[in-house]
Amino acid sequence: MKRRDFFKTSIAASAAIVGSSLSAGVTTQPVDGRKISEVAFPEKIPMITYSDRPPLLESTRSAFTKSLTPNDEFFVRWHLPDIPTYIDPDAYTIKIDGLVDRELNISLKSLKHDFEQVEVTAVLQCGGNSRSAFHPVAGGIQWGSGAMGCAKWKGVRLSDILDRAGLKKDAKWIGFNGKEKAAYYESPNFIRELHLEELDDHVILAYEMNGEDLPYLNGYPLRLVIPGYYSDSWVKMMSHITVTNEYKSLFFMDTAYRIPDNDTESETPENRSKTTKPIAKMNVKSVIGYPLNGAKIAHNSQLVVRGVAFDSGLGIKDVLVSVDDGVTWESSLLDNSAGRYAFKAFRFSFKPSGYGKLNIMAKAVNRLGEEQPLAKDVLWNHGGYKYNGIDTVMVEVV
Repeated sequence: MKRRDFFKTSIAASAAIVGSSLSAGVTTQPVDGRKISEVAFPEKIPMITYSDRPPLLESTRSAFTKSLTPNDEFFVRWHLPDIPTYIDPDAYTIKIDGLVDRELNISLKSLKHDFEQVEVTAVLQCGGNSRSAFHPVAGGIQWGSGAMGCAKWKGVRLSDILDRAGLKKDAKWIGFNGKEKAAYYESPNFIRELHLEELDDHVILAYEMNGEDLPYLNGYPLRLVIPGYYSDSWVKMMSHITVTNEYKSLFFMDTAYRIPDNDTESETPENRSKTTKPIAKMNVKSVIGYPLNGAKIAHNSQLVVRGVAFDSGLGIKDVLVSVDDGVTWESSLLDNSAGRYAFKAFRFSFKPSGYGKLNIMAKAVNRLGEEQPLAKDVLWNHGGYKYNGIDTVMVEVV
């Protein structure tokens, strides 16, 4: 499979920014409209492809017009290149050990038949989604806005599994490990930890996604689902759960996936924050799925803008749309049927009355009154994390 250079656009955009502003760190709209690969990965349609080892696939803007993202359009993010190419579901087990009364090795069959089955509809989003908006370029994959998706996940509550094992009195932390491995022994494994206080009944081990077995590239046969949290905590191909009484220092929690620990969670390229904290819960965000950037729209036709909005589960109250560059905003029609952690699909209908270039902007507001800032007002951080600028699509009315 050919590797392609998907970074030219973002580098060119960075170079076009005024130098004095660049030194302070600025944000723009994320790169959009990257070329779709001619090659499809197993169980996927052709997608925007950054790497084939490990697989890094981004959904296109058009995937975000409905509450659920189809499995074959769902983004893919792996950290380590050594991923098993075959897993026997009949032989698969997950081990639970550490500070438990009973060490367990639970088979996939047992998970499906010996525990209560539950479902949760939740957004999965990479913490670096939309990273290409940050200038100078932040380290990591230069995602557009498509490193996210929403699915109905089916599985077993993590709390039920821990109850079956029995937690000892001094148990405080739960460590999760999957089957992906580093190419070199010096590289750290992708291990995440969750404090017991963060555990609720929505945290599950899922084996189904939108009514089907998990796609292989999305973590088959079992993945951790933590609604409201960024995807770096959603460990794929789960193999091992260890309960401990103290936090273990881990690369992917203590070095990677961290933001400045200050009120604005920001810094400048020349004055990096000395203290950081891990990213955790998602902030409020929306993305327009239709129309696409550059689309030609007939004058005075009935145009229906469609997209999705979400936050950490607090609840989306409104999605406002502007067609006059943010001078005025109008409420869209919002579908709240999918649950608090899910995409809220929105629709906004209007007739373009003028000719020429037209910007369509969408801004989500949650129940606490938190709303998306303008793209230029998103503050810079060196990891390019948690971007949530107002999404803008430019069309041409003809």
